[in-house]
Amino acid sequence: MLRTLVSAAALCGLALSASAETQLLTGGHVFDVERGVMLKDHDILVEDGRIKAVGRKGSLGASGAARIEMQGAYLLPGLSDSHVHLTSRADLHGYRRLAVSTPRSAISGVANAEKTLRAGFTTVRNLGGPGFADVDLKDAIDTGEIPGPRIIPAGHSIGITGGHCDNNLLPYEDKALGGGVADGPWAVRQKVRENKKYGAEVIKFCGTGGVLSKGTTIGAQQFTLEEMKAIVDEAHELGLKVAVHAHGAKGIQTALEAGVDSVEHASLISDDSLKLAVKQGTFLSMDIYVSDFILSEGEAAGILPESLEKEKTVGKAQRERFQAAVKAGAKIAYGTDAGVYTHGLNGRQFAYMVQWGMRPAEAIRAATLGNAELFGLKAEIGSLTAGKRADIIAVKGDPLTNIRELEDVDFVMKDGAVFHNGLAD
Repeated sequence: MLRTLVSAAALCGLALSASAETQLLTGGHVFDVERGVMLKDHDILVEDGRIKAVGRKGSLGASGAARIEMQGAYLLPGLSDSHVHLTSRADLHGYRRLAVSTPRSAISGVANAEKTLRAGFTTVRNLGGPGFADVDLKDAIDTGEIPGPRIIPAGHSIGITGGHCDNNLLPYEDKALGGGVADGPWAVRQKVRENKKYGAEVIKFCGTGGVLSKGTTIGAQQFTLEEMKAIVDEAHELGLKVAVHAHGAKGIQTALEAGVDSVEHASLISDDSLKLAVKQGTFLSMDIYVSDFILSEGEAAGILPESLEKEKTVGKAQRERFQAAVKAGAKIAYGTDAGVYTHGLNGRQFAYMVQWGMRPAEAIRAATLGNAELFGLKAEIGSLTAGKRADIIAVKGDPLTNIRELEDVDFVMKDGAVFHNGLAD
């Protein structure tokens, strides 16, 4: 009966609501994230949407439980992505985005959320989108109306006038302004409060110029230390963590001094800033896959010529600084900037993280336990241990031997509900 429900759900593209029954995932191998080892021939018992027990095959005494045959697959915690834009499309960049309304973005978000969950990513941080559409998307998923990952929404990205988070594509007469634009300590505090009011669960601000914004310089700091501290202090007072978009070394250093919780991109981070990040326990979310998409497919997607030139200067440098960050022992978040590239391909970054200095187990840990810590969800997600949410994925091959197995996930369970099961194919 369960397999029939799973097949029906896959065919109609709908997620099942959290399961209240007891289920036994049997006949697979379980990845122990904390120790970085694969436990051969282990079962997982799921009850009321949470993991009840993990043990050797046949040892859990699960008589009467609905059995889900894992067929020798490798089981891991649901993956997470610390930097996505679910309401954005990879084929609509530059001036093409001016034609996209907020309702249309929300519709794209529905499609992209399903693709993301199908890829095995059961929790994401959505770092910026129009009109608080990511908050509504989260609500629709949480109420079971549509399938998708658990979302931590940021609402509007906060930025300076004319900065990376502003709308710089139209002339003065159009009075175009990004929803999170603010200048000065009190104005940015007001934007933090506004985001909180309308449902944001994390604050994202732009601390330097960016690759894809018109007229900004990657290395140029945006916001003063006083403004950054105002953002961080207000957010922390309201119980929200802070992510800063920052490529340039000066902006990264200033954001670290202001006390941000994560640095997004961190492309040109200095050795001194690496030391400070390690000392403070600040996470670095370095999207080292996306450069390949921008340089190979970006022009056809509408990315501006100046943006392509900026990416040529920063892509390899970011990978080299990622390598330095790993060697320095910095906390690495798994963040991809999905939405710049095609949603559902989030797993492609694993191979790049391994190529540039991580062991497979470390890369997986970044996308599970590491992000769970950054999100403040360590008690809920990130490992296959008793009491945590039953977010479970599986692949047919051992990802510790071939990390690219995670680019095509064969089984996805979220909160005890099976969303996809291709193991029987």
